[in-house]
Amino acid sequence: MSTRVPAYTSASSISRKEVRVESAGDTRFIICHNSEQAVRDRTQREQAIARIEAELERIASQRQRDRQRAKTDGDKAKQKAEASHVRAECALRDHPTLKRWIRQHASGRLAIDRAKVKAEQRLDGKYLLATSDPDIAAEDAALGYKNLLEAERGFRDFKFELLLRPVFHRLEHRIRAHVLICWLALLLTRVAELSCHQSWRTIRRDTGRLKQVTLAGHAGTITQTTPLRTDQQAIYQALSIEPPPRISAFDPS
Repeated sequence: MSTRVPAYTSASSISRKEVRVESAGDTRFIICHNSEQAVRDRTQREQAIARIEAELERIASQRQRDRQRAKTDGDKAKQKAEASHVRAECALRDHPTLKRWIRQHASGRLAIDRAKVKAEQRLDGKYLLATSDPDIAAEDAALGYKNLLEAERGFRDFKFELLLRPVFHRLEHRIRAHVLICWLALLLTRVAELSCHQSWRTIRRDTGRLKQVTLAGHAGTITQTTPLRTDQQAIYQALSIEPPPRISAFDPS
C-alpha cells in the first residue's frame, strides 16, 4: 500500500508509527499518515459514491417508468426496456474506478458496498514503508522515501514536462546550457508549488485559462486580458507576481 506525497505537503501533516512483525525477520514496517492526503482520499471517495448513487437512482426511476408504459406497450417493449437497464447496470458494475464500491445482489440488482466503503475510510491518507536498517529512525526512513519519490518525480518532470533532451544538440556547451535551463525551470516549478500549496499541474491549468484577446471596431482596436478569477488572483499573490494588466494596448481609429 503506497501513496504519493506531493511536493507541497508540509512535514507537520505526516505522522508515523513503527510496527514490528516477528515473522518478517529484520524488516521494520512504518505506518505513515498524511492528513492532507486523507482529506483528498475522503473527498474523492465521496464524489465517487455520489456518482454511483445518482446513477442507481436514475436506473431505478427509468425502470419504474418503463414498467408503467409496458402495461400498454406490450411484452416486446418491456423486454427491450429491461435490456437497456441491464446494460446500464453492467456498465456501472464494470466501471474502471467506480466498481470497487459496488456489489451485486443475487437478484442482479446493484448496491453500494457499505462495508468496503467503511474499510477504506480507515485507510485514508495511510501508507506503509519497509526498511531493513536497524538503526535509522522512523522519521528519517519516511523522509528518505519522500525524497526518493521527489527525485523520481523530478526525473519525470525533466523528461516529459520540460523536455530534457540533450540529443537536440550536438555541441557540449549547448547541451550544458539546455540542461541548466531545464534545471532552473524545475526549481521554479517546485518554488511555485511550495508557495501556492498546489501542484504544478493545477497552477499551469489555472493560469493557462487567462487569455489575451484583441477586439477591433469602429472606435479602434483594443487588446485586453480576460477577467482575473479568484483562484488565478490567489496564485499571483502567492508568487508575488503582478498579474497582466486588464488593457495592454488601445489604438483609436
